[in-house]
Amino acid sequence: MTKKYTTYTWFLFIFLSLIGIFLFITPIDAGDGLKVPIAILANWLSANVSGFIHWFAYMVFIIAAIGALLIKFVPESENRTLFDSLFRVNWFWTTMRVLAVIFATMYLFQVGPESFTSDNTAGLLITPDGGLVTMMFSLFLFAGLLLPLLTDFGLLEFFGSMMVKIMRPLFKIPGRSAIDCLASFVGDGTIGVLLTARQYEEGNYNAREAATIATTFSVVSITFCFVVLDTIGLNDYFLQFYGSVILVSIILAFIMPRIFPLRGKPDTNIDGSTPSERSEDVPEGFNSFSFGLNNALSKADSNKNLGKVVGSGFKNVLEMWFAITPVIMAFGTIALVLAEYTSFFKILGMPFEPILAVLQIPFADEAAQTMIVGFADMLLPSILGSGIDSELTRFFIATVSVTQLIYMSEVGGLILGTKLPIKIWDLFLIFLIRTLISIPIVALLAHLLF
Repeated sequence: MTKKYTTYTWFLFIFLSLIGIFLFITPIDAGDGLKVPIAILANWLSANVSGFIHWFAYMVFIIAAIGALLIKFVPESENRTLFDSLFRVNWFWTTMRVLAVIFATMYLFQVGPESFTSDNTAGLLITPDGGLVTMMFSLFLFAGLLLPLLTDFGLLEFFGSMMVKIMRPLFKIPGRSAIDCLASFVGDGTIGVLLTARQYEEGNYNAREAATIATTFSVVSITFCFVVLDTIGLNDYFLQFYGSVILVSIILAFIMPRIFPLRGKPDTNIDGSTPSERSEDVPEGFNSFSFGLNNALSKADSNKNLGKVVGSGFKNVLEMWFAITPVIMAFGTIALVLAEYTSFFKILGMPFEPILAVLQIPFADEAAQTMIVGFADMLLPSILGSGIDSELTRFFIATVSVTQLIYMSEVGGLILGTKLPIKIWDLFLIFLIRTLISIPIVALLAHLLF
């Protein structure tokens, strides 16, 4: 029997959910390409604070590191406080915070080896005009405050019961994850990761589901795909390129949850408990629509106190700033230094040369060097491959680099900074498996198109 809900509850569900869909999922023309409004807001704020945002980021890194060191001398209380949430991390993450301060200091004050003071390494992350970490501060501000529009007022519950018959048999994930996936495809992979992390922390995904969604569906946005094509010199092939990316991504999404390491993740919640019966399973007396609507209104009804929702949003912003951005700075700098100033990724890419030669990819030796370097940053393969005199090879490199999905300068570092149950070796293994599966499929598509 369904409960009668007030007009105010209906208003919260319909109006606030529609605003969430507009902000996070609806691409609009931003002058320089299609972008979702949340990204436009973040870009606008970044442009208006470019004169000092890097120093603000630097101060956050310092406070995060000092706080993590000092709180180790303070006994943990029974009730976890905001300070505990921001600073009480283990020694590994404390070390990452200290490294973030060191790397940021070296770049901002131009002290130390060129490998750490270069615009192509630490500068790519913390430069005031367009640095990834500085951009993240703006994105996290809006995402932290506005994500509740997607998560707290029934939108996920509404779609969950209707999409479960597609998402669970095909990809072994809940129906509500369809919104995560859509937010990544048309918005940005980082938004998908943040949404997934929040759902995991709230107990809506178990460990296996959260790991699968974060590493399989947090895809590169349409906007960034234009950047990739522009970098590698294939602007006239967007439809062929993006169609190939979607096809390969769907194939990978079907395979990856069924093999190691994602298959081995436990079906337990973040607190170690076994999930209760899924609310997405439609009971007797309901159809998918009516049950989804009932769940949505119930969720909206439980979040009538908008002040509490806003307060929770500000807490989310602080946790993202203090916990995630230093990790991106630390891991991103290390990965970019290895990519730019050592032969580390080039050596790792050498075993791919005979594979590409068998698949008849022109300039296989040059293309092979780009196969692993994308783990550091997704744009690096396109930069390295832009000079290759073969459209087929450049198309192959660009498509593989996007379907690899995991790169440490953004999505990878972001995942490690959250509470998602994924370690760095998981990320590299998933990256490697995705690469190996993508290569023959993309090679076939490239030969058909060129």
